[in-house]
Amino acid sequence: MSTPTQIQSATQRIQKAQSEGLISQGAFENITCWLTQDRYRSYLPALLEHIESNKWQALDDAFWTVIPFGTGGRRGRMYDIGSNAINDRTIGESAQGLADYILQMPASKMPASNTPLSCAIAYDTRHKSRHFAELCASIMVANGFQVYFLDDYRATPQLSFAVRAKNCSCGIMVTASHNPPSDNAVKVYWSTGGQILPPHDSAIIDRVMNVQQIKTVPFAEALQAGNVSIVTQEIDRDYLAAAVKYSWPGSRDVRVIYSPLHGVGGFAVPPLLKAAGFNDVIVYGPHATPDGDFPNVPGHVSNPENTVVFTAIIEDAKAKRADLILATDPDCDRMGGACPLTTQADSPWATINGNQLGALLTDFVLGKLQSLGQLTSKKYVIKTLVTTDLIRRITESYGARCEGNIHVGFKWIAGLMDECGPGEFAFGTEESHGYLIGQYCRDKDGAVACLLMCQLAADLKAQGLTMHQRLDQLQVLHGCHLEDLINVQMEGSEGMANMKKLMKSLRDNPPAEMGGLKVVAVRDYGNLSRRNAQGGLEPMDAPKSNMLILDLALPGQSTPSGNAIAVRPSGTEPKVKFYLFGVEPVTGATELATAKQAVTERIAKMKLDAKRLA
Repeated sequence: MSTPTQIQSATQRIQKAQSEGLISQGAFENITCWLTQDRYRSYLPALLEHIESNKWQALDDAFWTVIPFGTGGRRGRMYDIGSNAINDRTIGESAQGLADYILQMPASKMPASNTPLSCAIAYDTRHKSRHFAELCASIMVANGFQVYFLDDYRATPQLSFAVRAKNCSCGIMVTASHNPPSDNAVKVYWSTGGQILPPHDSAIIDRVMNVQQIKTVPFAEALQAGNVSIVTQEIDRDYLAAAVKYSWPGSRDVRVIYSPLHGVGGFAVPPLLKAAGFNDVIVYGPHATPDGDFPNVPGHVSNPENTVVFTAIIEDAKAKRADLILATDPDCDRMGGACPLTTQADSPWATINGNQLGALLTDFVLGKLQSLGQLTSKKYVIKTLVTTDLIRRITESYGARCEGNIHVGFKWIAGLMDECGPGEFAFGTEESHGYLIGQYCRDKDGAVACLLMCQLAADLKAQGLTMHQRLDQLQVLHGCHLEDLINVQMEGSEGMANMKKLMKSLRDNPPAEMGGLKVVAVRDYGNLSRRNAQGGLEPMDAPKSNMLILDLALPGQSTPSGNAIAVRPSGTEPKVKFYLFGVEPVTGATELATAKQAVTERIAKMKLDAKRLA
């Protein structure tokens, strides 16, 4: 039991540490709260031990801010104490705040199907994911919710599906997606099956930040009483039945190497591919075991956006004469891939980035709908602002429409689906390897993306083409579109200060040129205004976010050309992202190589200037 004398001594020590610059002002204020407020009493022994042992760097990292809700929920590094860490307190606050918000809502504002109150909960292979899932379940039950629990490693899209299938009020997925092994998180879902959107997001965040008491009942007791229902087999069966509907008639002659990257994908992807008739699927052995350390992945970061993830798998695929490699991230909502450049037996292989995958799958889905007589002008595709405009051009060439004025985060795609009418939704895609078809869930789905990729690869193989060759055909038809991405890490309190400084500088004094191209407009989504080259401001009709887009003109021109740089602080990680877009017209297949070289050189110059800005 901690004594008042110990707490007074600890308070004096953190005051001294703050005055000597060993901890930040934010850390000092948050540590003081944890020392003096009753709601943190159970954490006092660990906190006092840290202070007495002069663990100032650990304390500053864990307390310099209050871990926020970003585009995907509350995510960060796991540490047993701290307001800026994932631990029982911050996870508990997230679940309690969600429950508090729903409980205070008027019944008239909740869908009729959400009575009585219920919550679906699932978790991935990360360290402590099961523990945090049980904690969330115990909190929701204590607040009067029935919990539907997926009692094994399962994919994020299956959680979204479960929310809808069980008519839940909300859902919680315990996962940090593709973050390093040190991290974990909760993603919070609304009754639609999509992640929380305005106005619910800010109201839930307000509740989370003001939680005093976290109510709990023992998980085993809740399970025995029937307040927690295990629905794993039911959801597996129904999800598979819903997903396999996107298996269309066509060739199945394709050999696939699949990697779950030590995540949950092994429970979702192989069963779906088998049900769709793809029988030549080999699970890559070194990545097959569920393991939160991601031991056999380069850098221990299981992100299919990283090309290095595929290096060893490509060698295995060559030896096995495979046609395609697919990989999903730890919670199986993102998908990445690689394939040979040509159909020649000795062809080199290359990965396919998120923008390219989005373009290929958009073309494939719309082409299938057209061949089945299901494509009309009412059909629509959704992409985010930082996703290649090649998708827009492909969509419009089919006579469908493309909705692209939305921000980063698949929750915005899910929300727009319901706003525009899910019955006419054709496909949704974002550059960070997220894809969705159909209405069965409201989040990106790596398993169904794998199903679409296998069908596309088999169809192209029957035509004597690879995906890279089909991508070239699309570039000839719609113009050469190339993209790149720079991630600038900005860790801790100092990083956050630098991030704010960078964004303020860009807003106040945007560069005149980037990559040798004149900046002719600045789209500021913070104040929803567009500044032209003469300094005039025009209002923009778009969702608000902390993002800027610099529109560039080609030499001798004064209007935006499609070449652009978007700058966005990440909503889930301590980094700033620079998205680079290069576009060049192509009038024939013989000009494609020249156009690619010109755009590649242009993006390289843009990249250098972006790094200088950062």
